[in-house]
Amino acid sequence: MKISLIILTLVICFVFIAGCTSEEENRQTPPYSNGVENSPEKDAWIQSYNLEHQKKLATERKPCDTIAVKEFILNNYPEGTYLVDFDITSAYSVKKPAVIYYGRNNDYIFTVIARSRPGERLIEPNNIVGYDQSFIDLDSTDLGTAFFYLTLLKCKDNNFDVIWEAPIPSHGGFNRFAVKKWRYKNIPFIEVNFHYGRGIGHINYNYFLIEGLEKQPHLLMTYEGINFKRTIANVNNDEYPDYYEYVYYDSGDRVMVRDSVAFIWSKKDSVYINTRNRRQTRPY
Repeated sequence: MKISLIILTLVICFVFIAGCTSEEENRQTPPYSNGVENSPEKDAWIQSYNLEHQKKLATERKPCDTIAVKEFILNNYPEGTYLVDFDITSAYSVKKPAVIYYGRNNDYIFTVIARSRPGERLIEPNNIVGYDQSFIDLDSTDLGTAFFYLTLLKCKDNNFDVIWEAPIPSHGGFNRFAVKKWRYKNIPFIEVNFHYGRGIGHINYNYFLIEGLEKQPHLLMTYEGINFKRTIANVNNDEYPDYYEYVYYDSGDRVMVRDSVAFIWSKKDSVYINTRNRRQTRPY
């Protein structure tokens, strides 16, 4: 009889503890856990919930920090807009937001932002970053369409001003970005690197700050893969970067560089022009 009472007591205690645990989990779990891709309201709620959680975990906050950047995007950009993360380099890497603080006082912030196409399902940030996601244009599933932007923000009185936004002509496969300097003219530029799985290579979208930090940058695309290559060059010695397009010979058993053709920027026409055939132009 005593043994039965002990067992009954243990069972009641177990049920009570399990119920409390379940109730606690329900209080801590966001009410929206699935199906957010077609519900901007649910997506915004989850973003806000995650931001509040990050604020609680942050041991030290600074004006215009990354959490503030995310909150600014959530409150001021169209629904389905996200701050992108750098691609992780290993299975043990921690995701880092695509944010670079720049300037003497770090009051300028370069960011890479992705927006969802209006009228489609919302994009998912994990579906647009990394090597596998560079095949997204070939994916037959409905993952939404991402539009990337390189954006310059300025921190002023703990608030943000959008200085400029420059479209990035890619829909998936973001890897990293960095501020570099063109050694020929000592002009800084931002190199935005995307994986390009179909060509076993990468594409760089280079934004040159020719007219200064707060003016719209000039875009030049370069790339390199198994049988294609384009490199930055200084062909006509003006303030704008040029490039060399390489021509490859594929014999079936090996691939070799056969020639290279220079393209120069025409400020008048706002296109790159082939120096051997002026009828062949490229926008960037």
